Amino acid sequence: MADLQALKTTFIEIYGNSATAISAFHAPGRVNLIGEHTDYNGGYVFPAALTFGTTMIIRPRQDRVIGFASTNLALRKQISIDDLSYQEEDDWINYPKGIFVHLAKAGFPVTQGYDLLFHGEIPNGAGLSSSASIEVVTAFGLLTLEKYPIDTVKIALLAQKTENEFVGVNSGIMDQFAVANGKKDHAILLMCDTLEYRHVPFQSGSYKLVIGNTNKRRGLIDSAYNERRSQCEQAVTYLQKQFPSITLLGQLNLAQFNEFKHLIPDKTIRQRAQHVIEEIDRVLKSIEVLEANDLESFGKLMIGSHDSLRDLYEVTGVELDTMVAAALKVPGVLGARMTGAGFGGCTVSLVHEDSVQTFIDQVGKEYTEKTGLTPSFYVCDIGNGVEQVGEAI
Repeated sequence: MADLQALKTTFIEIYGNSATAISAFHAPGRVNLIGEHTDYNGGYVFPAALTFGTTMIIRPRQDRVIGFASTNLALRKQISIDDLSYQEEDDWINYPKGIFVHLAKAGFPVTQGYDLLFHGEIPNGAGLSSSASIEVVTAFGLLTLEKYPIDTVKIALLAQKTENEFVGVNSGIMDQFAVANGKKDHAILLMCDTLEYRHVPFQSGSYKLVIGNTNKRRGLIDSAYNERRSQCEQAVTYLQKQFPSITLLGQLNLAQFNEFKHLIPDKTIRQRAQHVIEEIDRVLKSIEVLEANDLESFGKLMIGSHDSLRDLYEVTGVELDTMVAAALKVPGVLGARMTGAGFGGCTVSLVHEDSVQTFIDQVGKEYTEKTGLTPSFYVCDIGNGVEQVGEAI
């Protein structure tokens, strides 16, 4: 968590002193522990909030102007609350700006100006949800200060709508949902279609989650994502011969799929469907083993997930595969897998605390030797969702 007093000092340097109270709010980043490419197929995902994320320092103004500033990025602006439209040159400011617009559309108009300072600890482009973190912390802070009711599920939906409609990024609900509804030492079993969810204890004991960023630019992702989505829809069409009422792969269980997968004549499409159905099964098995506090079995499920994403869904790529293979050579590692959409981005590994430094050194060295890229590593704990962290700081 950021140093609130240091942030307050920076805030006053930017905006000046005032008798009005300054408040602080925090929203985490997130990692998906298992359940990849299941969300748009009507299956479960299993994300967790991290202990680092975005802190927002905020103070009301007497006029109708909003000040936007960040400790991470040079761009600062003051914009009238009555003139908040998307502007490409406003870059990161479009995310919090869109929240003001969508709060008003949802019936929660902001009644006065505010000065905002954001401090992000989530590396940009690492796939740990920096944009969702900014959106959720802005919505939560404004609703709190404007004394509107707080509903974290609605905040997640409003943040997703902002990203889809205001910023123009077609993200699913998982990121915003995990950021808004995380709980310390728990992951979230979430059905993205219905938003049915529950918190599942994740007692990692002497094990740490280590996120490895490949620092590989993800060029293929949009076209590959659309292709995989279309292949899954084709698989459903074939399986409807036996199950006429299904509309998504996630509506079948593993036994049903295994009995009728021969209805899918194309091998590639059959493999895509197999990954999805088996991955949903792995998520459900994960809940069982974690509730029995069996981290070793969870590690094996993580490895199975990565193998399937590599061999059946084909979304890993040489960088992610190299990092996972290197991770699994380190003693004290229970499991490792890619996390996120693939073709670059991050891995997540479950590493004994005594092996963390060896892991970072060894995996980093092997990864750089084989890819020429320098990775970044983040040692994580599972933290709470969005919350107020300081009033009148």
